[in-house]
Amino acid sequence: MREELYSWKYKALAEKLAKEMKRRHFEVHIVESKESLTKKIRDLVPEGSTVANGGSLTLIENGVLDIFKNEKYVYYDRYAAKTLEERRELELKAFTVDFYLSGANAITEDGKLVFLDANGNRVAAIVYGPKNVIVVTSVNKVVKDVEDARERLRFISPMNSKRLNLTTPCVQRGFCYDCTTSDRICNYFVVVESSARIPGRIKVILTTFESGL
Repeated sequence: MREELYSWKYKALAEKLAKEMKRRHFEVHIVESKESLTKKIRDLVPEGSTVANGGSLTLIENGVLDIFKNEKYVYYDRYAAKTLEERRELELKAFTVDFYLSGANAITEDGKLVFLDANGNRVAAIVYGPKNVIVVTSVNKVVKDVEDARERLRFISPMNSKRLNLTTPCVQRGFCYDCTTSDRICNYFVVVESSARIPGRIKVILTTFESGL
């Protein structure tokens, strides 16, 4: 019963949010299952495309990246890098791809996308470079406004830091701190307000099931 109620609520929320995001010139798709998510990705990304992605638990846990690990696509797999230099080369190549995939850290009720990044490569590619950007995010990440997004990220960041086995104060204590350690992952806070310059370049797939942190 609980799952059905949340599914009903999230669907209504996604439909309402989609109207706000389309007003901001994002291309928006709503999916209700992992199977429909991967099908939508295949529909959006033609075979033969060059593809890259930013770090994203949402993409990993839903099997999205597995779609591209074959000869049908030219996939610059940052997770396959053996050295930091190799990863940097792949991240730079990402600026030239046909499709760049990412999750989002929060979405405001009026349709803005909010990202928090460690190195900046992900937010840089979302803002400029790749021909198309696909953002996959669950409506459980919807917040009232940008300030509430900051509060959400202060709650989530310690869990992401622990997941990555970092040594930041937030991992040691469980709460967000304004630290300056080299392991800090919350360095670049970016709000994407619209895709008006190139309408539809940023495509948002809203999932009505919870995904990521």
